[in-house]
Order: sequence, then C-alpha cells, then structure tokens
Amino acid sequence: MKHSSDIRPHAPAPSRLRALMAHRAVWPVLALALILAVDGMISPGFFQIRIVEGRLFGNLVDILYRAAPTALVALGMAVVIGTKGIDLSVGSIVAIVGAVITWRIHAGDPHWLVLVIALGSALLCGLWNGCLVAVLDIQPIIATLILMTSGRGIGLMINLLYGGTNPSFTSPLLQGLSVGHVGLIPTRLVLFVAIFAALWLLVRRTAFGLMLESVGSSPAAANIVGINARLIIYAAYLISAFCSGWAGVVLAADTHTSDPVSIGLNIELDAILAVVIGGGSLAGGRVYLGMTILGALVIQALTTSILTSGLPPEYNLVVKAVVVICVLLLQSANLRRALTHALYHALARTKR
Repeated sequence: MKHSSDIRPHAPAPSRLRALMAHRAVWPVLALALILAVDGMISPGFFQIRIVEGRLFGNLVDILYRAAPTALVALGMAVVIGTKGIDLSVGSIVAIVGAVITWRIHAGDPHWLVLVIALGSALLCGLWNGCLVAVLDIQPIIATLILMTSGRGIGLMINLLYGGTNPSFTSPLLQGLSVGHVGLIPTRLVLFVAIFAALWLLVRRTAFGLMLESVGSSPAAANIVGINARLIIYAAYLISAFCSGWAGVVLAADTHTSDPVSIGLNIELDAILAVVIGGGSLAGGRVYLGMTILGALVIQALTTSILTSGLPPEYNLVVKAVVVICVLLLQSANLRRALTHALYHALARTKR
C-alpha cells in the first residue's frame, strides 16, 4: 500500500508548463535575459549602475536611454499594425521633423513654437498616409512607401532652402527634452513613459482600443456593427506619425543637427521587428504595447552587446537578423508545443 505522501500530483505540472511556455512574453524575456547574461560575461562591470553628478550612469541605463526613440516609433507602429496596416514612412517622418526644427530655429521662432510646428509637420504626414490608406484604399505598404522614398528628399530640400546641407542648431528646450534629466532619470525616458501611459489608456481603457482591434480583425464586420473603419485607420496613422514626431525631436536635439540622410535610418525596420518580437501579428487584430517595448529592448540590448563585445559595427545587422529569426521561430505555436513536449519528458525522466 502506498502512503498518501507517495502520491504526487503529476497532472497539473505539464498544464502549468504548457501555459508558461505558451505565454507571449516568455521567449522575448528569455531572449533579453540571455543577451544581458552574455553581456555580463563579456564585460564584468556590465550591470553596474552608478550616480555621477546627480545622474544615473551604466550600461543598463544606456540601453533604456538609446531604446527610447525606437520604442516611441514602435508604439505607433503597433497601433497601425493592429489595424492590419504598416507604416514604412516613420523614418522619413523623423527626418522631416528634424529638418523642420532646424528651419524654424534658424528663422528665429520661439522654441516652444518650433516644437509645436515640428509635431504638426509629423501629423500632416500622418494625415497624408491616412488619406492614401483610408480614403483612397491604397495598400498600406505602397501608400507609406511613397512618403518613405520622398520624405528624406523633402528634408534635404528644407535644409537646402533654409539652412544649408547639414545645419546645426542650439535649443535648450529641445535638448532638455532629449539629453536632460529629471532628477536621476533621463528626460527622454520620462517623456517616453508619459506617451506610453497615455497611449495605453487610450487603447486599453477606452472604446477606441476595441474598435481598433475590431477593424484589424475584420473591417467589413466593423462597418456592419457601426464602427467607422476609415476614421479608425486615419487615427492609427496619426498616432504613428505623432510618436515618430517625438522620436524625431529626441534624435535631432540629441545630435544638435538634422541630417535627413542618416537621422532615423532603418528605424522603421527596428520598429516593425520590435512589434513582431513582442508577439504582434502583421495580420492585425491585436495591439500589444507592453510587449512591443520588450521587443525594442531586445533590439537595443543586442546592439549594445555587439558594441561592447568589440565586434565591428558591420556585424550588427547580421547578428541582429540571426537573433530575431531565433526569437520569431520560438514564437511559432508548433515549435513551442514541440519544445514544451520535449522539456516535459526531459523533466519526467529526471524524476525517475
């Protein structure tokens, strides 16, 4: 006869394991933890955070600091992808905003007005994209490709007409938003948290979020139940442009200049990858803002790892592509089930 203490509840274990492995956050979190662990082995002082002249310094702070612009763009991208769309023009919007900032500062405008005009130019870009997609029914990838290819040229034209090929500027207000600090915390992180919180409340605590995901799941069905799908799509592209506009402000003020050729280069690709690594589907229907930020951190942590390891910068895109492929493969439902099954049997054998 077996004692009651010999009877072990084996059944719940696999279900808990399967539930854990099926969670969208597991593999991005593991990827981020693995990257940081490798960084810690390569650089023994990697996790040290110190206070210098009243500011936080350290590699972890630097990852958060440098991930902020990409994360801002990725938030807007997540909203657009939630409508089954895509916005390839975000990098060009960043370039246009930088050029507008330089132009208006050289024109002598008050710096608060420069900020308003720069963000207004970003919203105009969002209106343009929204019109092409929502009103003219052009495929999002084609509609936003128009501004992607022309936007940097527009920035160059603004620079040539009003300030030269690559003019610099000085703005205590804008530079305070980019490289300043609020106590120990970098201002750009405070700005990012504020925008994230506002967008999260909009998507998760208002009817807009439900309508957004309904349009992404089925625009026709959304129209049948009385949702104005065109208006929701318009709003999504405006949100994306607004987030990209703030990223443009941060990046332009950080470098004190606006080079439309290089500012925000490839940021659209990093933003899309951040959304996908965070579990977002290009098929639309769901918006994962928190997971998108996790994806942006994975990308920036990987970039920091390459720099701290001493590898040439040319390896950046190749290594990033390999890691992203691995993370995306691990998000496959079939692969997750296979890994969970193998892990469960491995644990069962160890208990024998």
